[in-house]
Amino acid sequence: MSDARPQSEPAAAGQTAFAVLGAISVCHLLNDMMQSLLPAIYPMLKGNYGLSFAQIGLLTFTFQFTASVLQPLVGLYVDRKPKPYSLAWGMSFTLAGLLLLAFARDYAVLLLGAAMIGSGSSVFHPESSRVARMASGGRHGFAQSLFQVGGNVGNALGPLLAAFIVLRYGQTSVAWFSLAALLGIFLLTQVGHWYKSHGLSRLTARAARSAAHLEVPRGRVLLAIAILVALVFSKFFYMASMTSYYTFYLINKFAVSIGTAQLFLFVFLASVAVGTLVGGSLGDRFGRKRVIWISILGVLPFTLVLPYVDLVWVGVLSVPIGFILASAFPAIVVYAQELLPARVGAVSGLFFGFAFGLGGIGAAVLGLLADATSVKFVFQVCAFLPAIGLLAGFLPHVATEHRRPPQIASVDLTGSAETAPARPAS
Repeated sequence: MSDARPQSEPAAAGQTAFAVLGAISVCHLLNDMMQSLLPAIYPMLKGNYGLSFAQIGLLTFTFQFTASVLQPLVGLYVDRKPKPYSLAWGMSFTLAGLLLLAFARDYAVLLLGAAMIGSGSSVFHPESSRVARMASGGRHGFAQSLFQVGGNVGNALGPLLAAFIVLRYGQTSVAWFSLAALLGIFLLTQVGHWYKSHGLSRLTARAARSAAHLEVPRGRVLLAIAILVALVFSKFFYMASMTSYYTFYLINKFAVSIGTAQLFLFVFLASVAVGTLVGGSLGDRFGRKRVIWISILGVLPFTLVLPYVDLVWVGVLSVPIGFILASAFPAIVVYAQELLPARVGAVSGLFFGFAFGLGGIGAAVLGLLADATSVKFVFQVCAFLPAIGLLAGFLPHVATEHRRPPQIASVDLTGSAETAPARPAS
């Protein structure tokens, strides 16, 4: 047993800082819960402001385009000049966006609120992913999953809270969620203290070891990144159809109420959360490439069937679709970080930003397609997207640095740590 000294002896690379991982996962939950209120209240906004499907798509595009453009730039910047307290500032942008949505008088203010929420995401996601890697103790997939599952749970809670709170008390009740933003700002400030005291030295040491073990030629790295981008396109274009238009699909085809449609969306997003949590650990155990391959391509039979079944089976099929498809993203992010270990912020920003951007473009394009044809036709077309998963077979093998049993660190957010005995590897 030894005590980690915050300045001179940062926690060892083999320690997993669960307090830090837990804090950023909770903040991810709060952040994405607030962000998911926007698509969850689309039916209300459509009625209140007389919006078309194209305008609904433009709202999502504004939110996700803002995030997608800024996230890689933020990641690249903090790779060079780390900013431990930027996470708290990012949450402040989300807070401002929520208040704008709550009290918007016209469509232009709705767009501004969506842009502010996107700006908050552009700061939060790449830096939080970096902190997860810092605190992982070498269990990179597990750490990314724990971080990402907070966001998935938040995305699942958003529609549920919208159904029971916002739909009942009106658009101004969105402002009540500013309390969650204030809690997030407080927690992220504490994470910033840990980040500043010894998180950076962990990341620097681990990146040096990873670079020493990386044997993939530059050309194959670029090819792998291109393939991963295509796989993210497949995943998030399909996810855009579900998050933005699943409720409309259920309402139009099965004549269910808005509240019932929101509950179906909650079931789908909950399965996404579980899949995200499982996917990272499976990648640590069986290899990222194998998990990526199965997660993207394996969902194809379910997506092909979904547009042609009744309401009960739509709900049933949404569970494996969400679970299998979501398990890919933690593996994709960690796989890309292992390809470029000295550019963790830029890689995280690229893939989180690209995911947001694709979601925004997908929402806008699919909204235009729905206006021109029908929401049902949108789901029939998107059913074929997971076939892009065949490209995963061309990904190179990446040997990870971590093959020893990890240590567990009990770390408080002010800097101290105690090392627990290592558990045997499974």
